[in-house]
This record gives sequence, structure tokens and C-alpha cells, in this order.
Amino acid sequence: MIRSMTGFGAGRAQAGAEIVAAEIRSVNGKFCEVRAHLPRGLAGLDQVVGKIVKARVARGVVDVTVRREGADGARTATATVDLPLAAAYTKAMRELREELGLAGDVTVHDLVGLEGVLVLTEPPPDIGPAADALERAIATALDALEEMRRREGEALARDLSARLSAVEKGAAAIRAAAPQSIDAYRESVAELSRGVPVDPARLAQEVAFFADRVDVAEELTRLGSHLAQMRALVAGDAPAGRRLEFLVQELNREVNTIGSKSQHAGIAAQVVELKAEVERIREQVANVE
Repeated sequence: MIRSMTGFGAGRAQAGAEIVAAEIRSVNGKFCEVRAHLPRGLAGLDQVVGKIVKARVARGVVDVTVRREGADGARTATATVDLPLAAAYTKAMRELREELGLAGDVTVHDLVGLEGVLVLTEPPPDIGPAADALERAIATALDALEEMRRREGEALARDLSARLSAVEKGAAAIRAAAPQSIDAYRESVAELSRGVPVDPARLAQEVAFFADRVDVAEELTRLGSHLAQMRALVAGDAPAGRRLEFLVQELNREVNTIGSKSQHAGIAAQVVELKAEVERIREQVANVE
């Protein structure tokens, strides 16, 4: 069954002390666009995230938001003191105090704010466990996303099937009404020529010309073919949105051609209904992956 392009999924995974949570939201889009929102320590994994998502999502704008919750995700900076530098600062400050006759002595508070005395260092991050947790969290979130897209796809399929049936019904009505258009034209010509000598062969020729101009059998055949293809795509399991969009354009083209050829009020009314139904189909197809 077809799938919708909109959905949401969340996942959480742990690897060692690393805990990673992922949320995935998808909306309509012509192609697959992945936008990864990663914490600072995992920013280099955006391409990995994109690859994982695109392996399972064919169309849509997909936002992936990741949180790093484990202990290893916290900053573990250590502080070191440059004692020789602190001693040099102390000596210089005492000399300054004696030279200017200032009161008080040098304190720790005075020293720690001076450049280079207190240095914070962080060990090189090991993102291996976090990367493993990230991949598994995203996989879980994608499972939930696909399930929601599948359920919405079932609703889309039911709606599209009903609308395709409506178009088929309208096309059948046009096919049934087409001969009436020719009969009405023949009767109209006969009425206008009443009391006037008319060559029967000439009359038959005019009616034949008219029948050729208003003949929509070819358009109805193509319309039926497009509808059959769309039914197969709706019932299929592969991403079908772009092909369905193309077929909707073809449906619209055939309906417009039928409308331009029509000389019958009943057919014209059916064409108006078909155009409205095809537009509704187009709006729904825009949601299909």
C-alpha cells in the first residue's frame, strides 16, 4: 500500500554510558531532504544520519533531532594550575605593591583570573559508543515513522480509490452519452433542412464529419489506461508519488480534450465534475511518498 509523506517517530538507545534519543518528523517534499539537528559532540555525523534516513525514506522533508543524554555526553574538563607562572605573577604584584606603597597581599582570587594561571582541558572525545547509540535510536525512530506513514497511506489509498471510481463512473457516462450527441446533431440538421431539398449523401457526410470531430473514444481509452495504472500504484508497495503526479497530469489532459470536443450538454456537465474530481486527486497525490 502507498505511504504518506507526513509522520513522526521517536527512538532511544544506549551504548555503554552513552544514551541517545532521536525524534524524526517528516512533511511533504518533492525529493528526500534530510535536515539533521545534532548536539555539538556528534555534529560530524550528519552525513551518517542522512544516509540512514535516505535508505528508508524516498520522499519528504525529514527533520532529525538528536539529544545526547549519557554521562559521556557531558563535558569532563579538568583544571590544571601553572605554578611557575602563578609564582611569577605573585612576585611581580608584590613588587608593584611595594613600589607604589599599596596595602594588602596577593590572594588566590587575584591569581586565578590571570591569563594562563588556571587552564581547563578536555580529553579527546570518544564518540564510538555515542555513534552506535545514535544509529540504533534513529533506526527505532524510523520504524515508528514508517508505521505512521503507512497508516496515513492506507487512508490516502481508500480516498484515492473512491475518487478513481468516481472518475471511472463519469467516463462511462460520457461513453454512453457520446452517440446521443451525434443523434442530436443529425436531428438538428434534419429539422433545419425541413422543406428544403437535401442530398442524403451530403447530409450523411456532414454527420460523419461531425462525428469525427466529437469522437472521444481515443481519449476515453487513454483515460481508462491511466486510471488502471493509478490503481495499481495505489495498491503497490513501492514509492509511487512522482508517478502518480505524472498520471494526474495526463488525466487532466484527457479530460480537457474531451471537454473541448464535447457538443453535448450532458457530456459538458460530466466534464466539469471530472475536472473537480481530478483536482481532488491531485491534492491527495501531493501527500504520497
